[in-house]
Amino acid sequence: MKQNIITIDGPAASGKGTLARRLADHLNYCYRDTGKIYRLIGLQAYQKGLTPEDNPDAVAKLAQDLAENFDLSMMDNPELKSDHIGQMASRSGAFPVVRSAILDLQRHLALHPPYGCGVVLDGRDCGTVICPDAPHKFFITADVKTRAKRRFEELKQADPSVDYDLILADMKQRDERDFARTTAPLRPADGAITIDTSAMDGDQAYQAVLDKL
Repeated sequence: MKQNIITIDGPAASGKGTLARRLADHLNYCYRDTGKIYRLIGLQAYQKGLTPEDNPDAVAKLAQDLAENFDLSMMDNPELKSDHIGQMASRSGAFPVVRSAILDLQRHLALHPPYGCGVVLDGRDCGTVICPDAPHKFFITADVKTRAKRRFEELKQADPSVDYDLILADMKQRDERDFARTTAPLRPADGAITIDTSAMDGDQAYQAVLDKL
């Protein structure tokens, strides 16, 4: 099964999610957004009024309960797409006790797709932690200002009042947490191919990955 796994890691708004979904469709593979599980945890923590930095054990308990009662339909919640839940996900995922609570679930989703098809994993530690033996590993990145502009363009369609400077500041904070955390820091996996999409559109990024498969 590991021969049919492609991992695509990278920071927020690098284009990795769109690319991973498109690649999965092209190959007739399953698409798995491993980071969305942290968004589920972040959403639950937000709903309960928990501050991850003050209550890591309580957030870890949420993560454990989620892992034991997980259903794929949970991933369809539209609230998971919001930027503030993304921030809660990053803050919650900074704690090793939270990450360890869902690691087995993430690996199960990667290694047991329906019908035995291949899998494209989208996240931040897919190639470094979840499936380090995957034969195809990519790290998709872009300049933080470019990524903030992409997120701004995306969010302003729903809310014209969004502020680019605030999005940029939030993204820099999230990058700092993700790259600096002691457990599963965001970085290219050993053997991963790094692709900088700063000057690429979606088609160019997609072709750059296809050329390396």
